[in-house]
Formats: sequence, structure tokens, C-alpha cells
Amino acid sequence: MHNRRDFLKAAAVGVSVLAIGPVSQAAGAPTTYTNIIFTTDRPGKWSGKQAIHVPQVTIAGTQVAVVTNHPMSNDHFIVRHTLVLGDGTYVDAKTFTPVDKPESSFELPAGYKGKIFVTSFCNLHDFWMNEVEV
Repeated sequence: MHNRRDFLKAAAVGVSVLAIGPVSQAAGAPTTYTNIIFTTDRPGKWSGKQAIHVPQVTIAGTQVAVVTNHPMSNDHFIVRHTLVLGDGTYVDAKTFTPVDKPESSFELPAGYKGKIFVTSFCNLHDFWMNEVEV
């Protein structure tokens, strides 16, 4: 990787692709990523923290608005939002500082229909995802 931004993009895509579907174990049983990616239904060790960590998504045409209802401070903040299409295609991301509001807007490809995965990364409470059908 040439710089930190390329590394972060590659990491976001890689982790998001893992979220798209289970991976088969040698024995054939599917594995889900319940200890890596947290959702409203699968909060894992962060049960009770969904309301302020799961990104909320609003779609209007090709615009995807993302808000994480999370307080922001130097010690505890949302670091990043990422949008990935259902086939694993990385669309874009927005990185935040502790003084920013965790709100972002993304443009979907023209005519896109299908799933999207929106992620929110908290510096203390890990990687959260919301899956939405467009």
C-alpha cells in the first residue's frame, strides 16, 4: 500500500465483504462474523449499545444519507462511515474527528438496485453494520 488512505480503503472493503455472507468451514457448517461485525440483531459483547452505534440509513433517489446517533468526544467517537454495494464493491467512505458530527452522504451508481452495507466504526465499540435494500 502506498499510503494510509489506500490501506484503510482496502481494509474497509475486506471487512465489508466478510459481512456479505458466511464462509464455509471445513466441516461444511457456515460461520458468521458475530465477534467482528456487530448489528442491531447481533450486538455481541456490546448488547445494549446498538442505538448509538448502528448507522441509520435514509435513501432518496441515488443519495444515501448516513447518521450514527453517537456522542462525539476526544475519548469516544465514530471514526468512519463506509458504503459497500451488495456485491462487495466499495463506493466511498467518510472519516470523522472527535469534533465532527457522524453524518455522511454517498451517491449510489445510477440505476443501482439491491443490497447495500453501511458501516460505522467506533473507536471503543468496534465495527457496526446496517444492511439495507435499495
